[in-house]
Amino acid sequence: MANVIEVPGTRPGSAAAGHNVILRNGSTVLIRQVQPADAPLLADGFARLSDRSRRMRFLYRKDSLSAAELRYLTDIDHHDHEALGALDHLGGRGVGVARYVRDTADPQAAEIAVTIADGWQGRGLGTELFARLSARARAAGIRRFTALVAEDNAAMAGLLRKVRADRVGRNGGTADYEITLAQPASASQVAASQSSSASRKARGCSYCGTWPASATST
Repeated sequence: MANVIEVPGTRPGSAAAGHNVILRNGSTVLIRQVQPADAPLLADGFARLSDRSRRMRFLYRKDSLSAAELRYLTDIDHHDHEALGALDHLGGRGVGVARYVRDTADPQAAEIAVTIADGWQGRGLGTELFARLSARARAAGIRRFTALVAEDNAAMAGLLRKVRADRVGRNGGTADYEITLAQPASASQVAASQSSSASRKARGCSYCGTWPASATST
């Protein structure tokens, strides 16, 4: 049975309780909000990172996380500071974290960081975490992400290209990126779309509806 830390007082299916996600190689992870009780999981995950992965995350050599750093990274408000962790479904160990921290000078912007355990890179976990973190950010009123990335961080650069990030600067071996978050449709837009769909159906338009998922999947 997976050694997953239970989060007291959470509802099944809530962001804190998490959701099981199947990655593209068939492995399963539980993705949920990071909680204060996760400090040991975070410390264990950090200890298993390679020296290179630690440098990619912190942009300098870092051998350990202090008790104060673990508190900062896990005791968060889930609004101005959000973090989603991925746990190996079989062993319950932490295998990835994505977080944002809101910019105090610009409340509609937040800096992001994504860290994936070495053995779990290349499975699509970073993309999955980013997508879920983006949804949390939009709900909190954040309109764009910023990221400071080492120029030799090929994995993060690939993820940023995939989400159409713009490189806005570079300095001393690092690059600055910005990602504009697509905003959810407003209630009026949804109503207009539903009205248009109903109108098409009333006219008997057999080709206007949504394509089957299999026709557009990649």
